Amino acid sequence: MIPQQMNEHLKKCLGESVLKNRTRNVGGLCYLELYYTDDHLLSQLGITRDSLGPHMVACIWDETSPVPIGGYVVVDNLSMGAPSMGGTRMLADITPADIHNLARGMTLKNGAADLPYGGGKSGIVADPGHSPEQHTQIVRGFARLIKRYSNIYVPGPDVGTNDADMRTIAAENGIDSAVSKPADMGGNRIDELGGAAGGVVIALQTLLKIMPRLKVLPQFANLQIPNPEELTVLIQGFGAVGAHAARIMKQRLPEASVVGISDLEGYLYDESGLPVEPLFELWQNNGLVSTSYYKNHVAPGGHKFSSKFSSHADNLLRENAFCMVPAAAVFDYLDVTPSGQASMTVDRMGQWSLIVEGANTYSPDPNRKAVRMRMEQEVYRRKGVMIANDYLVNSGGVIFAAQEHIVPTPSELQIPENMLGDEKAVESWLKKNEDAFAELSAKRLAAGEDYREKVIRRNMVELVDLLASDADMLPCKAAERISLQRLSKKENERTAKDIMEPIPVAGAQDTIQYAASLIIETRSHIVAVQSPENMVVGIITSWDITKAIAKGINADACLQSIMTTKVISSNPNQRILEIVRELQQHKISEVPVIDDKGQAVGKVGSDLLAARLLLPILQAQEPA
Repeated sequence: MIPQQMNEHLKKCLGESVLKNRTRNVGGLCYLELYYTDDHLLSQLGITRDSLGPHMVACIWDETSPVPIGGYVVVDNLSMGAPSMGGTRMLADITPADIHNLARGMTLKNGAADLPYGGGKSGIVADPGHSPEQHTQIVRGFARLIKRYSNIYVPGPDVGTNDADMRTIAAENGIDSAVSKPADMGGNRIDELGGAAGGVVIALQTLLKIMPRLKVLPQFANLQIPNPEELTVLIQGFGAVGAHAARIMKQRLPEASVVGISDLEGYLYDESGLPVEPLFELWQNNGLVSTSYYKNHVAPGGHKFSSKFSSHADNLLRENAFCMVPAAAVFDYLDVTPSGQASMTVDRMGQWSLIVEGANTYSPDPNRKAVRMRMEQEVYRRKGVMIANDYLVNSGGVIFAAQEHIVPTPSELQIPENMLGDEKAVESWLKKNEDAFAELSAKRLAAGEDYREKVIRRNMVELVDLLASDADMLPCKAAERISLQRLSKKENERTAKDIMEPIPVAGAQDTIQYAASLIIETRSHIVAVQSPENMVVGIITSWDITKAIAKGINADACLQSIMTTKVISSNPNQRILEIVRELQQHKISEVPVIDDKGQAVGKVGSDLLAARLLLPILQAQEPA
């Protein structure tokens, strides 16, 4: 059953005819898949295809479930490698455009972190306020839907989901089918350990040391770095990232003060510092803290307490502090003009010297990028507030998660295939292997902590150096350059097997008409012709078919009569640059990829190279 809001959104954007004709039903599991060639349909969903992606947008739902289960998967870019990694967000009003924005952030985040994984994201269209039983049922049903994409997408937790949900997905689809699992599955528990939050604090510590380099810029000429005991911080969004950031900050910067926090109910502020430990414990128990803390600890004391509370959470951004940490689930925390979406306008913001973005704020949407640049021109260039961009800072979560693949799961700790989906059997099996999983989890945590420290410190140094060297550069452009340079470097190392697409195949005795139908259906320029032993014996191109029709050859004639037998091909390990030279030398647009057994395993063509590889490389070399 497709969730009502999802159904209404898709009908409004795509129309009922597209839903009917493009949806594939596999045993009641429904898939509407759009690829980078579907420009028109993507634009109707509010997604603008560009040189980076998206690679695939899938709208998926389960028609057999008594509870509405459905959502979206977006694989934005696989330049860094496959599969892509990114969290699963659960919200009732989530849209494909929202998921694409987040997936693009993961492309840049994984690139900036130099992780060998692409950028992806998924969204479950459901109210996260369901009962625990219904919540688990929805997650389990969504796991069955996304199993189809396990080779190109691995989920982690996000807004509305948690580490326990990743456990549910892994028990359904396999131990490596989700990341940020609990420790008894060898996981790195992003939410429990504060993986992303730790990166925010590392970035802050690094910037306190290197920000004086910015004094060469006129807007930072009077920059003053506070002493440790004078360091003050505001945290917008006291949740999975914000609460852990406050906790880790007290460990790594014990003399600093968290002077303000906000959540959905309001904000607390105290210029002398808020009690982080009690607030963190209250968050762990209740989820929301501002109203409860005010009623139980501030209001009874009256004027004895210097803390203040407001039910208008966004007004936290009017308070003063050295550092502001946006950690709420909003794209636009600041805007130059009142937009109805931003938390605060620039003219009303407090006095800050630094913004360290814990929240995901990047969007590939041209309009949102323009809004972002306009904001940075006012905040960074005119007010002299340094901005550390989200995907350079909050990649600690995906760094932790990636260790669950980088440090591989031994074969003996893979859940037996016959147990998958059987909750009790999986629980019993995990119990028998708990010591081995605990050891694996500890190894992955150590690897994640070391890598996070190194990567985020490096990102901050590169960001400040770029900004200090070019007075005209904005932080958003500098951050983009850092990530794109990593993506382009990785492209230079890639081979045909990393980017190839499926190739349609036909038999030598199949008809010309059948080959023509394959070309139309798959939008491919070539069809591989195979022998009965699945060996490639020739190639049919759209040009071959055109010539045959011009010569009056019957459409029922077999392919053997017109196919090209001298096949120019690539092997799976051939470098991209070598393939480009082959295409240019032979003046052809596509080549099949043929393995050592003589079988067609894919194809690479000029359209694919232009759309997914060459433009990003050139873009990374352009001046900001």
